Amino acid sequence: MSQRNEKQLSILIPVYNQVCVELVNRLHEQAVNLGIDFEILVADDGSTDPSCIEANSAIDNLSNCRFLRQPENMGRAAIRNYLARESSLAYLLYIDSDMSIISPDFLSRYLSCLPATVVDGGVVIKATNDNQKQLLRYRYEKSEELNHIATERQKRPYQHLHTANLLIERQLMLQHPFCERIRHYGYEDVLLGKTLQRHHVPIVHIDNPVGFCTFESNADFVAKTEEGLRTLCEFRNELRGYSRLLTLVQGIHIPAILWLIRLWHRLFGATEKRNLCGSRPLLSLYQLYRLGYYLTLLKHREG
Repeated sequence: MSQRNEKQLSILIPVYNQVCVELVNRLHEQAVNLGIDFEILVADDGSTDPSCIEANSAIDNLSNCRFLRQPENMGRAAIRNYLARESSLAYLLYIDSDMSIISPDFLSRYLSCLPATVVDGGVVIKATNDNQKQLLRYRYEKSEELNHIATERQKRPYQHLHTANLLIERQLMLQHPFCERIRHYGYEDVLLGKTLQRHHVPIVHIDNPVGFCTFESNADFVAKTEEGLRTLCEFRNELRGYSRLLTLVQGIHIPAILWLIRLWHRLFGATEKRNLCGSRPLLSLYQLYRLGYYLTLLKHREG
């Protein structure tokens, strides 16, 4: 690959009901200062909030930037595939719209890794105020922080692939697109990792994180968790070996234990959910609720 191609970067940001102008400004400033061939494509996936759409429209005013509006929601996988097709440069950098750029050399660190085909930079958890530290999403992500370090991710590189901050060669992405059968929240990046492993594509994990600084309300996070668990249940056969929850469930070989967990969820799941959605959520209850919710879904699907 030529040096010129190694300095080409399409930055791809899917957005839904979120303003990401500051994120784009930070990325645009770094790309301009590096003097590389670049473009920033922001695809609005059928947002319903007119104020977000109006604010993000300003992105069109920046050089090499485009704001692409979709009239209807395509889904997390399809919008990312759409961005890849719309891109024109050799490497794609996917960044989630609710992430923050926290390093002044964020883009140059990625460029120094080329010509690697897939590079995952990771995330770092940052609360902007004390109120955020009480939120269930923050507490959960903080408890997982050690797993975000590159040396840990590299131990199971395909299972730790995340599109919040991912560099990938464009031709590779077009050859192995995200699975568009996944329309709802969760696991489209996990299935991509499985596909890359099947095709023996190496993944490099580095510590070049974006900031995870925006945390939804407890009720919204629980709803998102439930949506992700429904996705996991639907695609459980394909995700086997790529989900810690599936591995845990598969390791429970005594039917009576599974029955007891489902019974507990039927009796106390609503109480657990009230706690998780309230002002003092217990992280230990969150893990128990996830397990009970999943096993209940599984029982209904399998009969």
